[in-house]
Amino acid sequence: MISRREFLYCLAIAMGGSAINLKGLSAEEPTFESVVSFRSIGNVTILHTTDTHAQLLPTYYREPDTNIGIGAMKGTPPHLTGMEFLKYYGIRHGSPLAYAFTYLDFQTLAREYGKMGGFSHLATLIKQVRQEREGKVVYVDTGDTLQGSALSLWSRGEDMVEVLNLLKCDAMTGHWEFTYGQQRLMELIKKMKFPFIAHNVHDAIWEDPVFEPYVIKSLKDVSVALIGQAFPYTPIANPKRFIPDWSFGIKEENLQRVVDEVRAKKVDLVILLSHSGFDVDRKIASRVKGIDVILGGHTHDAIPRPFVVGKTLVIGSGCYGKFLARLDLKVRSKRIEDFSFKLIPVFSRVIKPDHEMETLIKRLRTPYLKQLSEVIGETEVLLFRRGNFDGTFDDLICDALMEYYDVDFTLSPGFRWGATILPGKITSEDVYSHTAITYPNTYRGKIKGSQLKEILEDIADNLFNPDPYRQQGGDMVRSRGIHYILYPEQKMGNRIADLRVRGKPVDPDREYTFAGWASMQLQEGPPVYEIVLDYIRKKKRINVEVDRPRVII
Repeated sequence: MISRREFLYCLAIAMGGSAINLKGLSAEEPTFESVVSFRSIGNVTILHTTDTHAQLLPTYYREPDTNIGIGAMKGTPPHLTGMEFLKYYGIRHGSPLAYAFTYLDFQTLAREYGKMGGFSHLATLIKQVRQEREGKVVYVDTGDTLQGSALSLWSRGEDMVEVLNLLKCDAMTGHWEFTYGQQRLMELIKKMKFPFIAHNVHDAIWEDPVFEPYVIKSLKDVSVALIGQAFPYTPIANPKRFIPDWSFGIKEENLQRVVDEVRAKKVDLVILLSHSGFDVDRKIASRVKGIDVILGGHTHDAIPRPFVVGKTLVIGSGCYGKFLARLDLKVRSKRIEDFSFKLIPVFSRVIKPDHEMETLIKRLRTPYLKQLSEVIGETEVLLFRRGNFDGTFDDLICDALMEYYDVDFTLSPGFRWGATILPGKITSEDVYSHTAITYPNTYRGKIKGSQLKEILEDIADNLFNPDPYRQQGGDMVRSRGIHYILYPEQKMGNRIADLRVRGKPVDPDREYTFAGWASMQLQEGPPVYEIVLDYIRKKKRINVEVDRPRVII
C-alpha cells in the first residue's frame, strides 16, 4: 500500500510541483527515545514550562511567520522565523523539529506529526527526569498557566493549580494569573503546594512586598535560589481594576538587591523566573549582576539553545506545552562550569500519558465535556493567531464583531495565545482557547481619525521600540476595515502611514464607528465568545480572508 508521504510526493509531481520541495518533507518519525535523548551532566537539573495557557490536552500551535527585531535585536533570536530560523539552528526543513519550531508547511506537517503538549505527557517526561536524576531536579513554571481555556475561566484558575500541585512544581511567577483579581489570586495561592514568587510586586502605598521575592531549594549537593519576576506591565497591559492595590515594574535596582541578598546566603546557583519577555530578559542579564540563569516567559519564544549574555544563560521555553526545557548544570565553587540543554519537543503521539495526571484531567473535564465538544461549524482554512501582524482567528473575531455591531471597523488585541485549528471541525472549546479572559465584554464606540492614528502609533511603539524595557510583548492589533503602511524601524509618530478606513484616506476630524473587546474599561456588551460562537453557528462554514498591514523595513 502506498504511504501518505509517497502519495503527497506523487501528487506534487502530477501537479507540476517540485519533487525536491516535497521530498524535503520526508523526515524520520519522532520516537520516545529521540524525544528524551539527552547528554546528562553535572549536579543540577532544571525543568521549565511557561505560557501553557491552561491547555490540559495536546493541541496544535503554529509558530509565527513574522517576528521583527529592532535595533540591536534585529536578526537575532527570537527574531528569526521560517528558513532563517532553520538555517541558524541547523534544523532540517520538513523534520519533526522544523514542525515544532516554525510555521513552515505547518498544515501538512501537523497532520504528519500530530498534536503537541498535554499535561499528562509533560508529567511523563518530568517523572522520568526526576527518576533519572533523583535529588538533583528543580521544576518551575513562569506563568500564563492559570488562564487561556474555558475550563480555567469557569474554575477561575483552580484546575491548573491542581495540575501544578500534582506535578510537584517547586515555584512559579505570573502574569495572566493576576486577571483573576487580587482576592482570587490569593485564594489560589493558598491552594498551591509551592510558592508563588515575585520580587517586583509591592503594595502601591506602603511599598511592602506582596509575595515572597525568592525561595531557596536545597538539592543533594547544591543550593539553588529561585527569584520571581512577574510581568512588569500588568496594570498597563491588563485592567488595573483587577490589582488596584499593587504596583509592578521591572524594578532593576530591587532585583539587584535581591540577587545580592541570596548571594550573601552562600547559595550555589541563582535563577530568575521571569515573565518579562525574551528581549527584556537579555537586557536584564546585561545589567543585573550575579544571575546564573534566566528562565523566561511571556513572549512565547522557543529558543533551541540558551542565549549567553556575559555569565548568564537566557532561556526561552516556548508555549502551549509544546516543549519541556531541560537544563543540566555542573556547578562548582558557586559557578557554572558546564551545561547541557534541550527544549524537549512534546510529541504527544510518542509519549505515553501519565496515568495519574490523565485521571486528574479527566475528572476536571468530565462535567463540561458536552459544552466543550460541541461542534459549531467548520473551517476551510487554517485558523491561527500568532504573528506580528496577522492571525486568521483574529480576523474571524473581527468579522463576527463587524456583523454584530455594523461599524466602520473592528479591532482585536494582539494576544499571542490561542490554539491553531486545522481545516475541518470547529468546537466550542476552540473558540474559548482564543477568548477565555475575565474581561471578555465587547463594545461599540466612536473615534476621530486623528485619535485612531495616535492609538495605532502607540501600539506599534509598544512592539517596535528599540529599548526592550519599553516593550510589553504583544503583537500588533488586528483589524477589519482599516488599512495602513507600517514602518517598524521608524520613530514614534512616523510608523503609521497612508491610514485608510473602508478604502478611503482617514479624515482626522471625522468620527468613525468601531467595535472591539478586551477593553481596559468596564464594558456592557456581550462577551466576545458568545458573539463568535453564534457567528460560526450561523455561517456554518468559515473561510477567512487574511487582513494585514503593508510592512516596509
